Amino acid sequence: MQDKLEAIKERFEEVAQLIIQPDAMSDMGKYTKLSKEYKDLEKVVKVYDEYRLILDNLSSTKSLLEKEKDPEFREMAKIEWEELKNRKEVIEEELKKMLIPKDPNDSKDCILEIRSGTGGDEAAIFAGDLFRMYEKFCEKQNWNLTVLDLTFGTSGGYKEIISSVSGADVYGMLKYESGVHRVQRVPATETQGRVHTSAATVAVLPEMEEVDVQIDMNDVRKDTYCSSGPGGQSVNTTYSAVRLTHEPTGLVVTCQDQKSQIKNFEKALKVLRSRIYEIELAKHNETVGAQRKSMVGSGDRSDKIRTYNYPQSRVTDHRINKTVYNLSEVMEGNIEDFISALRFAENAAKMKEGGAND
Repeated sequence: MQDKLEAIKERFEEVAQLIIQPDAMSDMGKYTKLSKEYKDLEKVVKVYDEYRLILDNLSSTKSLLEKEKDPEFREMAKIEWEELKNRKEVIEEELKKMLIPKDPNDSKDCILEIRSGTGGDEAAIFAGDLFRMYEKFCEKQNWNLTVLDLTFGTSGGYKEIISSVSGADVYGMLKYESGVHRVQRVPATETQGRVHTSAATVAVLPEMEEVDVQIDMNDVRKDTYCSSGPGGQSVNTTYSAVRLTHEPTGLVVTCQDQKSQIKNFEKALKVLRSRIYEIELAKHNETVGAQRKSMVGSGDRSDKIRTYNYPQSRVTDHRINKTVYNLSEVMEGNIEDFISALRFAENAAKMKEGGAND
């Protein structure tokens, strides 16, 4: 661990010099990248500096205990020794967490896609319930959620709803929601009071920029049409909606939330980049071998991750075997406990894996 921390400190000092060079100051992209790296490294270096100070103080206190004969001074030194030792253990745990490899996409905005699965009309209604849950969660986080495209269910809810979410560490928190969400309840259309099981899939994709994913626009077919959703007469009577088809992969993306065709095109292109990135990432993982799977899982949209049982007011996350009996609160957007537990589980798995590799 000490070697890794020394390397980080050296890089921090190097970045501190690079960031004030004329070429960095004149290149906004380079300057922004170095500034972000500087801030990330600074957090680790500050804790590491405190850790080194504690080690120095422990060493001097130990020397004092070995030489000092006065009982009162020895007692004071022993108390200081215990306090320093306890603080050292706390700092070591903090540094271990800081050294856990981070997903470079965690700080990105994301595309949130919710689709009804098995269960017909009830699945679409449940997809709508999930969307409202995430909408409320985003409000609590002061994130901005924008609907890009949607298809209504015949009895309510959505067959599909695609949104963009922007804010601080959006993907890093929402990525744990990818997978199959299952609901167990009595549908409104059920006359005999039987509990049905339906499902909806959630996909959370990091929002990729042009520098992250290159798309040959010769491979993309653009179609425009009149928007079918709400938004006023001008939305519904002008060809503002955009459909992009990526011919090499067959991916189709539509966006119709804006009155401007240009804005819809830009948003649709962001979604397309994110989906292409997901495909390329899956290919990469298959090539280099199976991606590490902790108890959190891979985030694959085919994984059954959570069950919402209405008769028992129960919500169970199957990846970490966490169950709560406050379903109404969860559906109001209070999913922080699940996300925190999933983060903790993933970090614990990474720390264990890192320890095995050291």
